[in-house]
Amino acid sequence: MSSTEELQTLVLTTLDERSTISNTKGLVTSDNQEVDQLALLGALKSLSVEDKEMVKYETIEEEVWLLTDEGNEIANKGSHEAKVFNTIPIGEEGIAISSLREILGDETAKIGQGKAFKNKWVVKNGDNLVRAVDSIIDKTQIDLEAIRSTGTHSDPKILSELRKRKLCDKHKVISYSVSKGPKFSLTIEKQARDVTFEMLQSGEWKEANFKKYNFDALGIPPSGGHLHPLMKSSFWNFDSLFQPQQHPARDAHDTFFLKDPAVCTQFPAEYLERVKEVHSVGGYGSTGYGYDWKIEEAQKLILRTHTTAVSSFMLYNLAQQKEFKPVKYFSIDRVFRNETVDATHLAEFHQVEGVIADKGLTLGDLIGFINTFFNKMGVRNLRFKPAYNPYTEPSMEIFSYHEG
Repeated sequence: MSSTEELQTLVLTTLDERSTISNTKGLVTSDNQEVDQLALLGALKSLSVEDKEMVKYETIEEEVWLLTDEGNEIANKGSHEAKVFNTIPIGEEGIAISSLREILGDETAKIGQGKAFKNKWVVKNGDNLVRAVDSIIDKTQIDLEAIRSTGTHSDPKILSELRKRKLCDKHKVISYSVSKGPKFSLTIEKQARDVTFEMLQSGEWKEANFKKYNFDALGIPPSGGHLHPLMKSSFWNFDSLFQPQQHPARDAHDTFFLKDPAVCTQFPAEYLERVKEVHSVGGYGSTGYGYDWKIEEAQKLILRTHTTAVSSFMLYNLAQQKEFKPVKYFSIDRVFRNETVDATHLAEFHQVEGVIADKGLTLGDLIGFINTFFNKMGVRNLRFKPAYNPYTEPSMEIFSYHEG
C-alpha cells in the first residue's frame, strides 16, 4: 500500500495535469497498481481540511458485480458443464460416469453433469455419458468474462442465475470525484504539531502554521493500566499463594466477588495440579493443609485483595523462561477489600510491593535490602521480628524507633 504522502503527491500531480479527477477508480500508483480507495480517503481528507483546502472531493457510490473465486476460475478455464462435455470422447461409447468422476473430481463432475443434461449437450447410455451435439458454446464462461470486464450484465436473469450458483455477487464500491481547492498547490506545507523550545527562543511560533487538533480522533491507547478483572481469579489471589480455601479472608466479608461473569477457567493445567497437591497433601517440605482442594473455589472471579496476586503470576511466568535471569519487580497498584468505610479504611486503596528473584538469596539479603530502603527514606534504628504469613516463609515485621 502506498504511503499517505505518495497518494497526496499522486492526487496533486494528476489534478495539475487534468484539473479534475472524475473518478479515482482510474488512479494507479507508480508501479501500476490500482489505488486503494480507503487509503486514498485519508490522503484526500488531509489535503481538504479547513486550514489547507488544497483539494475538494465528493464521494461516488456504485453497485458493481464482482466474480467470486470460483467465478474467476470458470472465467479463466471454462464452466463445469463445458469440462464435462469436453471430457466425453466423440463416438457412441462415450465415457463411464465413474471414469468422469475420477478425471474431473466428484464436485465438478456432479455439477457439470446436471448442467450439461439441462443444456441438452449430453445423454445417458446405460452407465455411460455420450455427446448429444457436435460442439458447444460455453455461455457461462462468456457471461462471467463480460461481468468481470464491465461490472454488470445486460440480462438481469443471468446475473440472478449466476448469483444463485455463487459465481458472482453484488458489491458497493466507493470512489471519489476530486477537483482543485482554493489553496491548490503542488507543494504540501508541513504543519507544526507542537511548540518547541527552539520555536519559543527564535519567535518562530508567531508565524508557524500549526496543525489543528482533531478532538474527534481516537487517542493512542496507554501502555500502562490494570489487569482486566477476568485475570484476577481466586487462584492467583489465594491458591497460588497457598492461602487455604477455608481462610476467613476469602469469604464475602473481605472479598469482592464478580457476579457476571462469575468464574475463570484459564489456568496453566500442570501448575494448577501442583498447587492442588501442595494444598491437599503437601510437598517441597510442607505437609499441606490436609483438605479436599476444590477447583470451583479457585475459579471464582474477584477483585484482587492484594498486589501479591500479580507478583505470583509474574513469578510463574518468570519460571517458564528457558534461561533464568535475575529480576526486580515493583508495583504500586489498587487493591479492593469489602470492609466498612471509616476514617482509616476504604473499600479500595493502594499497595506498594517489590519482588527480587535470584538464586542463592537468603533472609540476610532481605533484611539488608529493607534496611537500605528505609535508611534512604530517613528511617533508622530498625528492628525485625519473626511473623507468620500463609504465603511467605520466612516472614518478618519491621519496627522503627522515632525520636519524636
